Amino acid sequence: MMKKRFVLASRSPRRSELLKQLGFDFDTVPSRVEENRIQKETPREQVIRLAEAKALDVGSQHPDRWIIAADTVVYIDGSILGKPKNAEEAFDMLNRLSGQEHFVLSGFSVHHFGKEKGAHQAVQTAVKVKPLTPVEMKWYVNTGEPFDKAGGYAIQGIGSFMIESICGSYTNVVGLPLCELIQTLGRLGAITLSEAGFQIRG
Repeated sequence: MMKKRFVLASRSPRRSELLKQLGFDFDTVPSRVEENRIQKETPREQVIRLAEAKALDVGSQHPDRWIIAADTVVYIDGSILGKPKNAEEAFDMLNRLSGQEHFVLSGFSVHHFGKEKGAHQAVQTAVKVKPLTPVEMKWYVNTGEPFDKAGGYAIQGIGSFMIESICGSYTNVVGLPLCELIQTLGRLGAITLSEAGFQIRG
């Protein structure tokens, strides 16, 4: 009998790695949802809307599977910082974050459309960046790490050197708040835990 696996509706290697650390078996099916922004939408509203849309898109292809989808944004002073397109944008983002507190907000959605079960949640973490010198910012940009990261840095990578403190979930800053996700999966009856590890329920 084939072992049950859920579906991660994301191409993010960081989210995959976080789930693998917990021993989960899953298939990766990236959604076709465009990560657009709507005027006057709050960061919280945006991440929930996109996470739900991604779960719906992939869930329509796999209605008999548990689907996990997520969306993460970095924002400061109410403005969302996306992924820098070039070195100039990356430097500008780092300059804006330097010496300041900003927020990382992840929305996740868990659904099983065949069972008509689902839930979503948004988790926020406050992150303080130390004052950065121009040399530090230029060096970090030259590493290439900022370019596929929201906000232009990776807390789990080289960018860890600039993080002075965080308040809240660390894994949320990486891309998926594991504590809250596991609680939601358990509440929905999607997983059980035994001495052998987590088991996914169909």
